Amino acid sequence: MKLGIVTPGLTLLPRAHAHWEETAAFADIVAIVQEAERLGYHHCTCSEHVAVPVDVAAVRGGRYYDPLATFGALGAHTTSIRFAAHVLVLGYHHPLEIAKRYGTLDVVTGGRVILGVGVGSLREEFELLGAPFDDRGPRADDAMRALRVALSEPEPVFHGDYYDFDGFLVDPCALQPHIPLWVGGRTYRSLRRTVELGDGWAPFGLRTADIETMLERARETEAWGARANPVDVILQNEHPLDPLAEPERVAEQLARFADIGATGVNARFVHHSPTHYREQLAALAAIVAKTAK
Repeated sequence: MKLGIVTPGLTLLPRAHAHWEETAAFADIVAIVQEAERLGYHHCTCSEHVAVPVDVAAVRGGRYYDPLATFGALGAHTTSIRFAAHVLVLGYHHPLEIAKRYGTLDVVTGGRVILGVGVGSLREEFELLGAPFDDRGPRADDAMRALRVALSEPEPVFHGDYYDFDGFLVDPCALQPHIPLWVGGRTYRSLRRTVELGDGWAPFGLRTADIETMLERARETEAWGARANPVDVILQNEHPLDPLAEPERVAEQLARFADIGATGVNARFVHHSPTHYREQLAALAAIVAKTAK
Protein backbone atom coordinates (compact mmCIF):
# COMPACT_ATOMS: atom_id res chain seq x y z
CA MET A 1 0.00 0.00 0.00
CA LYS A 2 1.34 3.43 -0.97
CA LEU A 3 1.79 5.57 2.12
CA GLY A 4 1.13 9.27 1.69
CA ILE A 5 0.61 12.11 4.13
CA VAL A 6 -1.83 14.99 4.21
CA THR A 7 1.04 17.37 4.84
CA PRO A 8 0.58 19.30 8.10
CA GLY A 9 0.78 23.07 8.28
CA LEU A 10 -0.10 23.64 4.64
CA THR A 11 -3.86 23.63 5.23
CA LEU A 12 -5.67 24.56 8.42
CA LEU A 13 -9.10 22.99 8.66
CA PRO A 14 -11.28 24.17 11.56
CA ARG A 15 -11.25 21.73 14.50
CA ALA A 16 -9.01 19.37 12.53
CA HIS A 17 -5.52 20.81 12.89
CA ALA A 18 -3.07 20.78 15.77
CA HIS A 19 -2.20 24.02 17.56
CA TRP A 20 1.45 23.88 16.51
CA GLU A 21 0.45 24.03 12.84
CA GLU A 22 -0.88 27.58 13.26
CA THR A 23 2.63 28.94 13.78
CA ALA A 24 4.62 26.22 12.02
CA ALA A 25 7.73 27.34 10.18
CA PHE A 26 8.31 25.97 6.70
CA ALA A 27 11.43 24.32 8.12
CA ASP A 28 9.12 22.17 10.27
CA ILE A 29 7.27 21.02 7.15
CA VAL A 30 10.54 20.28 5.35
CA ALA A 31 11.78 18.15 8.26
CA ILE A 32 8.53 16.17 8.32
CA VAL A 33 8.57 15.52 4.57
CA GLN A 34 12.24 14.53 4.73
CA GLU A 35 11.44 12.05 7.50
CA ALA A 36 8.55 10.65 5.49
CA GLU A 37 10.92 10.18 2.57
CA ARG A 38 13.52 8.46 4.77
CA LEU A 39 10.83 6.05 5.98
CA GLY A 40 9.80 5.19 2.43
CA TYR A 41 6.56 7.15 2.14
CA HIS A 42 5.33 7.41 -1.43
CA HIS A 43 3.98 10.97 -1.51
CA CYS A 44 2.91 14.08 0.33
CA THR A 45 -0.04 16.29 -0.59
CA CYS A 46 -0.91 19.96 -0.91
CA SER A 47 -4.37 21.39 -1.66
CA GLU A 48 -5.39 24.42 -3.71
CA HIS A 49 -7.60 27.39 -2.97
CA VAL A 50 -6.76 30.84 -4.24
CA ALA A 51 -9.02 32.91 -1.99
CA VAL A 52 -11.67 31.66 0.43
CA PRO A 53 -14.53 33.93 1.57
CA VAL A 54 -14.10 34.82 5.23
CA ASP A 55 -17.42 33.27 6.27
CA VAL A 56 -16.65 30.10 4.32
CA ALA A 57 -13.20 29.83 5.91
CA ALA A 58 -14.90 29.11 9.23
CA VAL A 59 -16.04 25.81 7.68
CA ARG A 60 -13.46 25.00 4.99
CA GLY A 61 -10.43 26.67 6.50
CA GLY A 62 -8.56 29.70 5.27
CA ARG A 63 -4.94 28.64 4.92
CA TYR A 64 -4.01 26.88 1.70
CA TYR A 65 -0.39 26.95 0.60
CA ASP A 66 0.04 27.16 -3.15
CA PRO A 67 0.99 23.66 -4.31
CA LEU A 68 3.30 24.73 -7.13
CA ALA A 69 5.54 26.94 -4.98
CA THR A 70 5.37 24.53 -2.04
CA PHE A 71 6.33 21.45 -4.04
CA GLY A 72 9.10 23.33 -5.81
CA ALA A 73 10.64 24.21 -2.45
CA LEU A 74 10.13 20.71 -1.01
CA GLY A 75 11.64 19.22 -4.14
CA ALA A 76 14.89 21.04 -3.42
CA HIS A 77 15.09 19.34 -0.01
CA THR A 78 14.20 15.79 -1.07
CA THR A 79 15.13 13.23 -3.70
CA SER A 80 12.46 10.52 -3.96
CA ILE A 81 9.14 11.32 -2.27
CA ARG A 82 6.46 12.29 -4.77
CA PHE A 83 4.28 15.40 -4.76
CA ALA A 84 0.52 14.96 -5.12
CA ALA A 85 -1.61 18.04 -5.68
CA HIS A 86 -4.79 17.18 -3.81
CA VAL A 87 -6.46 18.79 -5.57
CA LEU A 88 -6.06 21.39 -8.29
CA VAL A 89 -9.41 22.87 -9.28
CA LEU A 90 -9.48 22.35 -13.04
CA GLY A 91 -11.84 25.19 -13.80
CA TYR A 92 -9.40 27.77 -12.41
CA HIS A 93 -6.77 27.05 -15.08
CA HIS A 94 -6.37 26.52 -18.81
CA PRO A 95 -4.99 22.99 -19.37
CA LEU A 96 -1.85 24.39 -21.02
CA GLU A 97 -1.18 26.52 -17.93
CA ILE A 98 -1.26 23.35 -15.84
CA ALA A 99 0.84 21.45 -18.38
CA LYS A 100 3.50 24.17 -18.40
CA ARG A 101 3.64 24.81 -14.65
CA TYR A 102 3.42 21.23 -13.43
CA GLY A 103 5.45 19.95 -16.36
CA THR A 104 8.21 22.30 -15.26
CA LEU A 105 7.78 21.09 -11.68
CA ASP A 106 8.11 17.52 -12.90
CA VAL A 107 11.39 18.40 -14.60
CA VAL A 108 12.93 20.22 -11.63
CA THR A 109 11.91 17.46 -9.19
CA GLY A 110 13.14 14.64 -11.40
CA GLY A 111 9.76 13.25 -12.39
CA ARG A 112 7.95 13.22 -9.04
CA VAL A 113 4.64 14.95 -9.80
CA ILE A 114 1.22 13.38 -9.27
CA LEU A 115 -1.53 15.64 -10.55
CA GLY A 116 -4.58 15.42 -8.34
CA VAL A 117 -7.50 17.24 -9.90
CA GLY A 118 -11.05 18.10 -9.00
CA VAL A 119 -14.10 19.92 -10.26
CA GLY A 120 -14.47 22.34 -7.36
CA SER A 121 -17.57 23.48 -5.52
CA LEU A 122 -16.89 26.96 -4.10
CA ARG A 123 -19.00 29.20 -6.32
CA GLU A 124 -17.69 32.42 -4.79
CA GLU A 125 -14.12 31.50 -5.70
CA PHE A 126 -15.11 30.62 -9.27
CA GLU A 127 -16.84 33.98 -9.62
CA LEU A 128 -13.88 35.84 -8.10
CA LEU A 129 -11.54 34.26 -10.65
CA GLY A 130 -13.94 34.75 -13.57
CA ALA A 131 -14.24 30.98 -14.07
CA PRO A 132 -17.50 29.39 -15.31
CA PHE A 133 -19.26 27.49 -12.54
CA ASP A 134 -22.45 25.88 -13.88
CA ASP A 135 -20.76 23.75 -16.54
CA ARG A 136 -17.68 22.95 -14.45
CA GLY A 137 -18.28 19.17 -14.64
CA PRO A 138 -18.13 18.68 -18.43
CA ARG A 139 -15.50 21.40 -18.62
CA ALA A 140 -13.35 19.43 -16.17
CA ASP A 141 -13.78 16.27 -18.24
CA ASP A 142 -12.55 18.12 -21.31
CA ALA A 143 -9.65 19.57 -19.34
CA MET A 144 -8.58 16.08 -18.25
CA ARG A 145 -8.62 14.87 -21.84
CA ALA A 146 -6.56 17.89 -22.83
CA LEU A 147 -4.08 17.31 -20.00
CA ARG A 148 -3.60 13.71 -20.97
CA VAL A 149 -2.49 14.95 -24.39
CA ALA A 150 -0.51 17.99 -23.22
CA LEU A 151 1.40 17.10 -20.05
CA SER A 152 4.25 15.18 -21.66
CA GLU A 153 4.12 16.48 -25.22
CA PRO A 154 5.97 19.67 -26.24
CA GLU A 155 3.69 20.29 -29.25
CA PRO A 156 0.29 19.11 -28.04
CA VAL A 157 -2.74 18.99 -30.29
CA PHE A 158 -6.24 18.86 -28.83
CA HIS A 159 -9.67 19.71 -30.20
CA GLY A 160 -12.32 19.37 -27.51
CA ASP A 161 -15.66 20.82 -26.53
CA TYR A 162 -14.17 23.54 -24.31
CA TYR A 163 -10.45 23.60 -25.10
CA ASP A 164 -8.81 23.73 -28.50
CA PHE A 165 -5.11 24.10 -29.26
CA ASP A 166 -2.71 23.28 -32.06
CA GLY A 167 0.53 24.81 -33.28
CA PHE A 168 1.82 25.88 -29.85
CA LEU A 169 5.07 24.86 -28.16
CA VAL A 170 5.00 24.05 -24.43
CA ASP A 171 8.64 23.71 -23.31
CA PRO A 172 9.53 22.28 -20.90
CA CYS A 173 6.89 19.62 -20.65
CA ALA A 174 6.74 16.85 -18.06
CA LEU A 175 9.69 14.52 -17.64
CA GLN A 176 7.43 11.54 -16.95
CA PRO A 177 5.88 10.08 -20.10
CA HIS A 178 2.65 9.61 -18.16
CA ILE A 179 1.93 11.82 -15.15
CA PRO A 180 -0.65 10.09 -12.91
CA LEU A 181 -3.99 11.90 -12.80
CA TRP A 182 -5.76 11.32 -9.49
CA VAL A 183 -9.31 12.58 -9.18
CA GLY A 184 -10.53 13.92 -5.85
CA GLY A 185 -14.12 14.38 -4.79
CA ARG A 186 -16.99 13.18 -2.64
CA THR A 187 -19.40 11.85 -5.24
CA TYR A 188 -19.81 8.80 -7.42
CA ARG A 189 -19.32 11.12 -10.37
CA SER A 190 -15.73 11.71 -9.27
CA LEU A 191 -15.13 7.95 -9.30
CA ARG A 192 -16.75 7.62 -12.71
CA ARG A 193 -14.52 10.46 -13.95
CA THR A 194 -11.51 8.51 -12.64
CA VAL A 195 -12.54 5.28 -14.38
CA GLU A 196 -13.14 7.02 -17.68
CA LEU A 197 -10.33 9.60 -17.70
CA GLY A 198 -7.92 9.21 -14.81
CA ASP A 199 -5.41 6.94 -13.13
CA GLY A 200 -6.48 7.11 -9.50
CA TRP A 201 -9.34 8.05 -7.19
CA ALA A 202 -8.51 10.01 -4.04
CA PRO A 203 -11.83 10.77 -2.33
CA PHE A 204 -12.18 12.78 0.86
CA GLY A 205 -14.96 13.46 3.34
CA LEU A 206 -16.62 10.05 2.77
CA ARG A 207 -17.30 7.18 5.10
CA THR A 208 -15.49 3.93 4.33
CA ALA A 209 -18.79 2.11 3.86
CA ASP A 210 -19.91 4.64 1.25
CA ILE A 211 -16.60 4.31 -0.59
CA GLU A 212 -17.01 0.54 -0.63
CA THR A 213 -20.49 0.86 -2.15
CA MET A 214 -19.25 3.26 -4.83
CA LEU A 215 -16.35 0.98 -5.75
CA GLU A 216 -18.62 -2.05 -6.01
CA ARG A 217 -20.87 -0.10 -8.35
CA ALA A 218 -17.95 1.11 -10.47
CA ARG A 219 -16.49 -2.38 -10.85
CA GLU A 220 -19.68 -3.48 -12.55
CA THR A 221 -19.38 -0.88 -15.31
CA GLU A 222 -18.15 -1.50 -18.82
CA ALA A 223 -15.64 1.35 -18.46
CA TRP A 224 -13.96 -0.37 -15.50
CA GLY A 225 -13.56 -3.59 -17.45
CA ALA A 226 -12.24 -1.78 -20.50
CA ARG A 227 -9.35 -0.11 -18.69
CA ALA A 228 -5.83 -1.10 -19.68
CA ASN A 229 -4.51 -0.35 -16.17
CA PRO A 230 -6.16 -0.82 -12.76
CA VAL A 231 -7.51 2.19 -10.88
CA ASP A 232 -5.39 3.40 -8.00
CA VAL A 233 -7.61 3.96 -4.95
CA ILE A 234 -6.01 6.34 -2.45
CA LEU A 235 -8.13 6.67 0.67
CA GLN A 236 -8.05 9.19 3.50
CA ASN A 237 -8.93 8.01 7.00
CA GLU A 238 -12.12 9.48 8.47
CA HIS A 239 -10.59 9.95 11.91
CA PRO A 240 -6.94 10.82 12.64
CA LEU A 241 -4.69 7.79 13.08
CA ASP A 242 -2.72 7.28 16.31
CA PRO A 243 -0.30 4.48 15.46
CA LEU A 244 1.83 5.10 18.57
CA ALA A 245 -1.07 4.71 21.00
CA GLU A 246 -3.38 2.42 18.99
CA PRO A 247 -1.31 0.24 16.65
CA GLU A 248 -3.89 -2.55 16.52
CA ARG A 249 -6.69 -0.17 15.64
CA VAL A 250 -4.59 1.44 12.92
CA ALA A 251 -3.68 -1.96 11.48
CA GLU A 252 -7.39 -2.83 11.40
CA GLN A 253 -8.16 0.43 9.56
CA LEU A 254 -5.52 -0.24 6.94
CA ALA A 255 -6.72 -3.82 6.54
CA ARG A 256 -10.25 -2.52 6.04
CA PHE A 257 -8.99 -0.16 3.34
CA ALA A 258 -7.15 -3.00 1.63
CA ASP A 259 -10.25 -5.21 1.77
CA ILE A 260 -12.27 -2.72 -0.27
CA GLY A 261 -9.52 -2.26 -2.85
CA ALA A 262 -7.37 0.61 -1.59
CA THR A 263 -3.89 0.80 -3.09
CA GLY A 264 -2.76 3.69 -0.91
CA VAL A 265 -3.64 6.03 1.93
CA ASN A 266 -3.41 9.77 2.48
CA ALA A 267 -2.76 9.55 6.21
CA ARG A 268 -3.94 12.03 8.79
CA PHE A 269 -2.48 11.68 12.29
CA VAL A 270 -3.10 12.62 15.89
CA HIS A 271 -0.09 14.87 16.55
CA HIS A 272 0.85 17.55 19.06
CA SER A 273 4.20 18.82 17.75
CA PRO A 274 6.50 18.37 14.77
CA THR A 275 8.47 15.78 16.75
CA HIS A 276 5.32 13.86 17.63
CA TYR A 277 4.28 13.93 13.98
CA ARG A 278 7.59 12.41 12.90
CA GLU A 279 7.21 9.73 15.56
CA GLN A 280 3.76 8.91 14.19
CA LEU A 281 5.23 8.61 10.70
CA ALA A 282 7.69 6.00 11.94
CA ALA A 283 5.02 4.12 13.87
CA LEU A 284 2.73 3.87 10.85
CA ALA A 285 5.59 2.75 8.60
CA ALA A 286 6.42 0.01 11.13
CA ILE A 287 2.82 -1.20 11.20
CA VAL A 288 2.67 -1.39 7.42
CA ALA A 289 6.02 -3.21 7.26
CA LYS A 290 4.84 -5.71 9.88
CA THR A 291 1.54 -6.46 8.17
CA ALA A 292 3.28 -6.86 4.80
CA LYS A 293 5.37 -9.78 6.07
